Amino acid sequence: MDDIDLPLKDRAQAAELLAEKLSGLRGKHPLILAIPRGAVPIGRILADRLDGELDVVLVRKIPSAIDPELAVGAVDELGNRELAPYFNRTRTSMEWVELQTQEQLALMRRRRASYGRAHPPTDPQDRIVVIVDDGLATGSTMAAALRSIRARKPRQLIAAVPVAAPDSLEVIAPLADAVVTLATPMNFISVSRHYRAFPQVEEEEVLRLLTSR
Repeated sequence: MDDIDLPLKDRAQAAELLAEKLSGLRGKHPLILAIPRGAVPIGRILADRLDGELDVVLVRKIPSAIDPELAVGAVDELGNRELAPYFNRTRTSMEWVELQTQEQLALMRRRRASYGRAHPPTDPQDRIVVIVDDGLATGSTMAAALRSIRARKPRQLIAAVPVAAPDSLEVIAPLADAVVTLATPMNFISVSRHYRAFPQVEEEEVLRLLTSR
């Protein structure tokens, strides 16, 4: 059942509402890992409201060859892939997946080098970790992020998203210790549709948010 009326005003409103749901983490210095770039503004607010620490977890979707908005999977910065449950129905070749994997790995290497100059990566081991995205469509990207961080032995691993397709929650639920969301609309089409304002987040803003407090 949805807890809020959609569409959300913007990412800032979404972050404030998520912070209320996660208020039990205040005083426990949680590590907030945002999936760039869209989730970083949400992550900044969560870290500030919960007296936590902000960093990023680098994962990228693997787009369909036919529809670039459709994710057929995701890959983390170590090259670990997560294919969507419906992958075999997308008529996507593994040659295409491999090509896209290499392109996304190259992009993540550039981003890690850029972010690392301003904000060295934080070790999630034995930390309460919240992985945040601005919404879940297929769940593949969040699943890849959860698997990547789980391997680094956090004390507790939480997935937090303002809005999610119901099917995507089934994908990620087994991978997290808890999942926090504001709304799961049955008519889910795209993340952006559930925000009144959903501007693109630029690299400069990501760098600013990672170093601000």
